[in-house]
Parts: sequence; structure tokens; C-alpha cells
Amino acid sequence: MNGSQVILAAGAHTPSEGVAYLVTALYIVSFSLFIYGLMGLTGPKTAVRGNWIAAVGMGLAVAATLLYVWNEGAVGSDGHSTEGVPTINWVLIVVGLVLGVALGIPPALKTKMTAMPQLVALFNGVGGGTVALIAWAEFIETSGFSTFHNVEPASPLVIGSLIAAIIGSVSFWGSLVAFAKLQEIMPKGLEKTFVARAKLFQAANIVLLIVALGLAIYLGVDASNGGGASIWWMVGVLVAAGVMGLFVVFPIGGADMPVVISLLNAMTGLSAAAAGIALDNTALIVAGMIVGASGSILTNLMAKAMNRSIPAIVFGSFGGGDAAAAGGPGAEGGTVKATSAADAAIQMAYANQVIVVPGYGLAVAQAQHAVKEMAKLLEAKGVEVKYAIHPVAGRMPGHMNVLLAEADVEYDSMKEMDDINGEFSRTDVAIVIGANDVTNPAARNDPSSPIHGMPILNVDEARSTIVLKRSMSSGYAGIENPLFFADGTSMLFGDAKKSVDSVIEELKAL
Repeated sequence: MNGSQVILAAGAHTPSEGVAYLVTALYIVSFSLFIYGLMGLTGPKTAVRGNWIAAVGMGLAVAATLLYVWNEGAVGSDGHSTEGVPTINWVLIVVGLVLGVALGIPPALKTKMTAMPQLVALFNGVGGGTVALIAWAEFIETSGFSTFHNVEPASPLVIGSLIAAIIGSVSFWGSLVAFAKLQEIMPKGLEKTFVARAKLFQAANIVLLIVALGLAIYLGVDASNGGGASIWWMVGVLVAAGVMGLFVVFPIGGADMPVVISLLNAMTGLSAAAAGIALDNTALIVAGMIVGASGSILTNLMAKAMNRSIPAIVFGSFGGGDAAAAGGPGAEGGTVKATSAADAAIQMAYANQVIVVPGYGLAVAQAQHAVKEMAKLLEAKGVEVKYAIHPVAGRMPGHMNVLLAEADVEYDSMKEMDDINGEFSRTDVAIVIGANDVTNPAARNDPSSPIHGMPILNVDEARSTIVLKRSMSSGYAGIENPLFFADGTSMLFGDAKKSVDSVIEELKAL
């Protein structure tokens, strides 16, 4: 006998309750797969498998939810009849699933690694927007929360829905701004204006937060008294929260964008958990809490890596300013020493240890495979090659790790900042590929620098430093890097991939 037959034979439960138990079991399996899949994301070797495991868990969760919806529509919420059960439009459900697949798969397959941060920001925003729409739909479905899933008093469930509406709206609109900044479709002049008027946006956000919370409190009190509030009250909550999402991210500079992406991701998770409470959906609660908790931990770690608090990032960001703002040797007429691919190859070929420091420039040039080939040639000559990874290098957490793993760089060769910094003083050559702010010694030496106190890679302690850059333009933080003018530094100008390819040809000739 199967489980449902046992239940029926015992005469203790209705067929509807049997399906409910099955749905609960599927939810438990699904969020167990979420957790197990998340564990696989701790390293490049297991990341793909972990992603598939989590995807299977999500597929089970969707299937379980559809089974629950079908059961409620066919049997009824009382287990016996369909009277009073809302009509289920399966056509809309199927269309939604098909659209989601059609819109989600092509960008994931075609997006280049350089644009992955934008894709993450956009997908994250879609999640927050979906949660806000769920809250909106529940408000309409329950006639202004007058009856919320036939539970009275409805206050706990209404609160979950309203929290989801606020946080989801902030996440959606904030993520759109982050996408626009990362995609560089926001005019630079406008972005600098927003950064310069950060205090004005902060004041506006305080007002918007008070308005959104005030409207939400009114709706919560109204629901406990029978509900039926005008739809415009809910519109006010969504609009106030949405504008606040725009205003929060508008003045945040590019240097803080990796932390912002992580923070918005955490907010989306928390809003999903709140929606799960409102919908009484176990899988959504657990999945949302996993995303919210992991995103919060990552945000805190990223902020520490920049020696900045999260409030300082949200309310006092920097980035996007003029290069002269940092001062330093370059601003005072420092001298830059250019080098050639042949000289760079000779320096590295006769070194005992070379440390590669990747940055966003490596991602833009898609030079990871060329760097891997260069490392193989050096290792064949007896040179030890390591990779120094700064926590906020690139445009999102783990950006450099993913790029290098794509080129089959051994995970053991990728060293985190705390593990590699002691190695620079014993290193013959450090080769910096498109990294600016994370190697800037002003963070250590210049109290007037906007990034002073930020932990950096101690590249300046190496015996020789070769920097691959297209030009002398500043990094994403908009400040100058004194490393480029140091006595032990030489600059190899040009596209990173072409420069590395030239070095490879020279190494082959040695």
C-alpha cells in the first residue's frame, strides 16, 4: 500500500489532506536540495553541480505548488467541495511558466562574463518585482485584506504581505539602477550629479520610508478591523517604496557596486521570505531565508573587505568622481615608465615567483585563457605562478574566481587577499591585469584618500610590478593610483588580451 492508501484505510484523513502531506514532503525535499546545492557553490569545482541540484529543488517546489493549487481547485479548501474556491486559470499559469523560461534561458546562455554582474542585478530585480506583484495581487484578491486566506484576524499574514511589498519594490527599482550603472547606459554626467547630491537623496529617502511605513501600518490596522481599504493605499506603498529604491542606489558610486548587488540580493531574499509567510508557503519561506541570510553574510564580508560599514556605503558612498580627487604622485607630476612585451617576458621568465592580480580589465578583454596559457609557459620554465584575488575585484562577488575557473585555472592557485599578501615581499614579479582600486597603496598611506583604510593587495611590496592597462584612466572609484608611478612599476599599455598574447610569443622565443 502506498502512503495515501494507508491514510484512506485508516479513515483519519480526506484525500485532500493526503495530497497536502505529499506537498509538504516535496517542499522539505526541495529546500533540502536548496541547502545542499548552496554548499556546492563554495568552490568552482562543485559550483555547476550545486547549481543543478538547487535548480532541481526549485523545479520540485514549483511542481509541489502546482499540485497544491490543483488539489485546492479540484477538492476545495474544506476537502469536500469546490464551493467558494477561486477559479484557477491554468492557461495563465502555463503561459507564465513558458514566458519565464523563454525570457530567462537566452540571456543566461548568451551573456558574456563581462556582463554577468548586470545579469545578476537584473535577475535579482525580477525576483524583488515578482514579490511586490504578489503582494499587490493578494491585496486585490482579498478586497483590501478584508479576508486574507480566510484567516481572521489576518494581521500576521497581512504584515508579511506588506513587508514583501516594501522590500520587493525597493529591491526591484534599486536593481534596475544598479543594472543601468553597470551596463553604463546611465550618462556619466548624470551619475556624477547623483553622487554629488547624495545628502539630498538621503533626506528624501527618510521621508519616503516614513510614508511607506505609515501607509503600511494603516493598511495593517484597517485589515484587523475588517479591511476593505481603497486600492490607492496599496499603490501608495508600492510607489513610495519604489522611488526609495531608485533614490537609495542613484548616489552610490561604482566602487561600492559589488556590495550593493549583494545587499539587494539579500533584500530580495528577505522579501521572498515575507511573501512566503503571507502565502503560507514553506518552500518560499525557506528559500527566501537562505538567500536573505547568505546575502546578508556576504554583504557584511564585502563591506569589511572595503573597511566600510554598510550604512556608510548606503548613506555615504564614493566613486565616480574626478581622478584628481585622490591626489597622490600622479596628480603632482609623477613619472610613468612604459615597458614592452619582450621586457615583461624576460622579467617573468627569470623570476622564482610571479603573482597575477586580475581585475575588471581582464574581464573586459576576455584575457583569462591567455593568462592561463602564459602561466603554463612560466611553470614549464620553473616559475611558480599564483593568483591574488581581492574580495571586491570586478563588479560582483567572486567575479575573478569565476573568470579564472572558466579558463581551468587550478582553484588551489587562487589565493584570497589574507593568504597572499604576505607573499608579495618574496615575489619577483607581480603582474596586475586591469586592477586599479584594489592595488592602490593610498588606501594604506594616504589618510586623505577616499579609500583610506580599505584592505588592499600589497602589490607595491613586490620587487617588480608590471601593470597592464589601456590608458592612465582611473579605476571605478574615480581616484588615481600612486602604484602606477612607483619606482618598481612599469606599464604595458594596450588591450589586456593582446598584451598577454604578445608576452606569450616572447616567452615561446626564450
